[in-house]
Amino acid sequence: MENFVIAITRTSGSGATSIGRILAKNLGVELYDRNLLRLASDDSGISQELFARADEDQKQSLLFRVSQKVYKGGVIPPEREDFTSNNNLFNYQAKVLQELADVSSYVVIGRAADYVLRDKPNLVRVFIYASREKCIEKEMNRQKIDWKRADRFISKTDKYRRDYYRYFTGQEWENMRNYDLCINTTALTFEQAAKAIEDFAANMLGWNR
Repeated sequence: MENFVIAITRTSGSGATSIGRILAKNLGVELYDRNLLRLASDDSGISQELFARADEDQKQSLLFRVSQKVYKGGVIPPEREDFTSNNNLFNYQAKVLQELADVSSYVVIGRAADYVLRDKPNLVRVFIYASREKCIEKEMNRQKIDWKRADRFISKTDKYRRDYYRYFTGQEWENMRNYDLCINTTALTFEQAAKAIEDFAANMLGWNR
């Protein structure tokens, strides 16, 4: 079987991270999410703490609302003042994803990976979502918070992801044309959703099973 990547984009509370873990385990491949920050840190020489801080800073930033920096490949060299800018930290994460795709198969959550890897063969782009009520219930249980706080958390998180995606890709996060498969997990278990994605990928990529 040739190398493949399943890139998962998701709404908050849809269960995508749990589904991704099950999918990666079933396929016998790595799952990349926040652990990508460590790999990007190793590749760039920029501290992992700086990558993590940039992740948090971006969630608070107004930058995404007023500008756009569509990713076109490449990284900023160390001698430049903006070497450790948030944009370059994204560039290094993208670089790592691309290099990994050349040598291995994996599942990745978020990071605009569906766009970053759009020219790679054997890429399966998945958007996972669920009903608002289901997402709120999941966040209530996960964070041990009430309905109102969970609802507010989901609105804030999804807005950040929508703005982040538009900023780095120039595309609309919830546009179904950006994905090969959109899956509603409202009435599915995590195992059922993972199996549905695996079956779709097998058909799309022509795996012999």
